[in-house]
Amino acid sequence: MTIAALKKISVLGPASEEATALEDLQALGCMHLLPLAPEPERPEDASTRTAKDAYKALKFLTEVPDPRRQVRRDPDFDIAAFIAEVLELQQRIREARDKRDFLNARIAAVRPWGNLDFPPHDALAGQMLWFYQLPVKERAALDEVALPWEIVARDTRSLFVVIIAPEEPPEDILPVPRTHTGSLPIHELDAEVEETEIALEALEADRLACTRYLTLMRARMSEAESRAELDFAHQQVLTDEAMFALQGWVPEDRVDEVNALAESQGFAVLIEEPAFDETPPTLLEQPEERAAGVDLAMFYQVPGYRDWDPTVILVASFSLFFAMIVADAGYGLIIAGIVGAYWSRLGGTAHARSWRRLLAILAAATLVYGVLVGSYLGFSPREGSLLAGLKIMSVDDFGTMMTLSIVIGVAHLVLGNVLAARARWGRTVAYASLGWCAVLIGGLILWLADSDAVSTLGILTMVGGFGGVLAFTSERPIKDPIDWLWRGLDGLQGLAGAMGLFGDVLSYMRLFALGLASASLAITFNDLAGQVREALPGLGVLLGLLIFLIGHVLNFGLALMSGVVHGLRLNYMEFFKWGLSGEEGRPFRPLARKEIDA
Repeated sequence: MTIAALKKISVLGPASEEATALEDLQALGCMHLLPLAPEPERPEDASTRTAKDAYKALKFLTEVPDPRRQVRRDPDFDIAAFIAEVLELQQRIREARDKRDFLNARIAAVRPWGNLDFPPHDALAGQMLWFYQLPVKERAALDEVALPWEIVARDTRSLFVVIIAPEEPPEDILPVPRTHTGSLPIHELDAEVEETEIALEALEADRLACTRYLTLMRARMSEAESRAELDFAHQQVLTDEAMFALQGWVPEDRVDEVNALAESQGFAVLIEEPAFDETPPTLLEQPEERAAGVDLAMFYQVPGYRDWDPTVILVASFSLFFAMIVADAGYGLIIAGIVGAYWSRLGGTAHARSWRRLLAILAAATLVYGVLVGSYLGFSPREGSLLAGLKIMSVDDFGTMMTLSIVIGVAHLVLGNVLAARARWGRTVAYASLGWCAVLIGGLILWLADSDAVSTLGILTMVGGFGGVLAFTSERPIKDPIDWLWRGLDGLQGLAGAMGLFGDVLSYMRLFALGLASASLAITFNDLAGQVREALPGLGVLLGLLIFLIGHVLNFGLALMSGVVHGLRLNYMEFFKWGLSGEEGRPFRPLARKEIDA
């Protein structure tokens, strides 16, 4: 549960064994290669386009809800021909749907004029019919039309007008554009729609039949990706006529495997510690059930190699912040119900199961916090009940909730600074992080103080913290007396972060504000529903129920959005700012075979 320690390994061997070495390393799947030769760009060649087509075809087939029984073995399966067939099928389905939509739109446009069956062109003595749907309020515009016209139908909003002319009338003859009816009557258009629907059914049946090859397709795509990665790895190896040399980062606990592999092939191996000025990639070592937390941690910023792994703390604090923003046990039960409904579907892969676990944690946290604040879809528990006894605070208690939010914010930022100091231990800047901890704690003591003695303690703690920041922010080496002045100026510049720290603590007030907004909206919709039900006997029950359902669906959506966005923001913007070094890392990407998720 940390950032893996890496070693730099260099391998040297005969040029004839280069392919074997890379294949064996790919099978191990633990080396992040470093380019010894100039790192090539990956142009969009034929293989790249083929890979894109393959993913496009795969996405098209995986969208089918109930795929057919899978074919596991087929020696004659040609993935290139299959991809071309699927993409052609996708294009035909798209064209058929477009045609159906066009015909339905044409029918909707023609229907007000009735089932028109146009006579032959010469039967009208060279005249043609031009159709317009004119708003009733524009009726006076017809009086200005010199050409023959007729109102053939009308409704409450529109007049359906036919103008007779040998050529299309000017665009400004009426204040509306001409309606394009085409030359086919409605019964012909209906027949074409029916034929198109039948063709679509046949095409969808072909699509369903293609889903039986999804497993084979994924397997062949994995093989193709593995070959492509191997080809790219060859371009990063330094070779000449006699020897090859490759280099990469390997987790410390896998070094023996790489060393044993190299020795079995008779290769020379050099194992080195990362140099101070080197920046190895970042590998977060977490069990599979925490993969969702790793995704969250890496989404905004990849921690530097010499930072610490924020995964567990991020999941815990995000769950707490999410629960405080949603602030309703009823919504927590709804989230739990949604997760339960998709429980089996989210269990297909280890990675999906990790996200299922995270969603379950969010649901549980929201439920527990909602019970503690006594909110159940905006309703409070009955006095004297068991649920009322579990209520220990209220979201509309401004003083308590404001204090709680600030205390949580200070604790979160103190934790971040403590972990930053731990990661930088041995450097003077670590004591600056501890100084910020003292500033935060002293400020909280001063804010909560109820006596002069406690206030004095808070002030002294803050002063000590500021002194630590001033003295230890700079790591400038002292070579000349003037360097002491520069270190002092660096320390003063570090003290300027106090305003940012104050603003970051206040950012946690959003936990109180958003939680109050969510609870207030829920109560408001409940009151509106109750008022409508009482004001309109009979029908009011239905209208009140609609207001209740629509209001809570809207509030639930807003609460979820706020919980995710602001719950993560407090971690990414405030916590990471003080807890991580700010130096962007790069993810560890080993040369490995691409496997199908299972």
